[in-house]
Amino acid sequence: MNSRLSMIASMVIFGTIGIFVEFISMPSGLIAAFRGIVGMAVLLITMAVTKRKPDKAVIKKRLWVIIFSGAAIGFNWILLFEAYRHTGVPVATVCYYMAPIIVIAFSPLFFKEKLGLKKIICVAVALVGAVAVSGVLQADTSKLAGIFMGLGAAVLYASVVIMNKFLADVPSLERTAFQLGVAGFTVLPYALITMGDVVFNPVSLALLFVVGVFHTGFAYTMYFGAVSKLKGQTVAILSYIDPASAILLSALFLSQTPTLYEAVGAVLIIGAAFVGEVSFRKKAVSE
Repeated sequence: MNSRLSMIASMVIFGTIGIFVEFISMPSGLIAAFRGIVGMAVLLITMAVTKRKPDKAVIKKRLWVIIFSGAAIGFNWILLFEAYRHTGVPVATVCYYMAPIIVIAFSPLFFKEKLGLKKIICVAVALVGAVAVSGVLQADTSKLAGIFMGLGAAVLYASVVIMNKFLADVPSLERTAFQLGVAGFTVLPYALITMGDVVFNPVSLALLFVVGVFHTGFAYTMYFGAVSKLKGQTVAILSYIDPASAILLSALFLSQTPTLYEAVGAVLIIGAAFVGEVSFRKKAVSE
């Protein structure tokens, strides 16, 4: 498959995960644990089939960063899945896309990068968007718990992005395989303790399998295959297919249509994150 099409396909797949989670009658911790472990297995199988051997020396050197980032991924999933259930897929997705803004805001601290005027404006605009999405302007605080969970997931995902900056010497496929495994096994004890009386009905089990194999293992394999061949700016632009498809598909299949304030907030947050990440240059870019 063409690299650009692979990237687009993986983003659309990521955008549909909220719909599947909505119909899985299991605790978020259990879904996250299964997703991480199965996703790791699929990536390791991919590495075995392609005869790609992990660089044990560099993995051992960065082991603690891989462990902490993997744990952050696992708990990030739990908060995101809970946000889906408390506030709906569109709002949870929008809150989750505060992650790039959080990375931009903390880049001077972690990466010694100068926070220019454009990025300061992007952070401010995204914060205005977050206020609009929160429902405070409408005196509607019924979704605040889900919104805080979505923002918590964004903070954890931003921490993963920051930690991955220190894992640049670890090949992306190997790094993700081990991070997914750590994510799964880290949240597994939490999942088992909090799972209560779970009814494993066939539909939930089938959807759980799809989320683990298709949305995690298969989608990540396509994603990293595409990322390795596309330019960074193209990856950044195509990444925004994820929230766009999540919001559109949730409206179509879950009847979760954003309110006017939520729609305005979504445009502000996603637009600010997009402008903050992408550098607009007057030159042709070819793949």
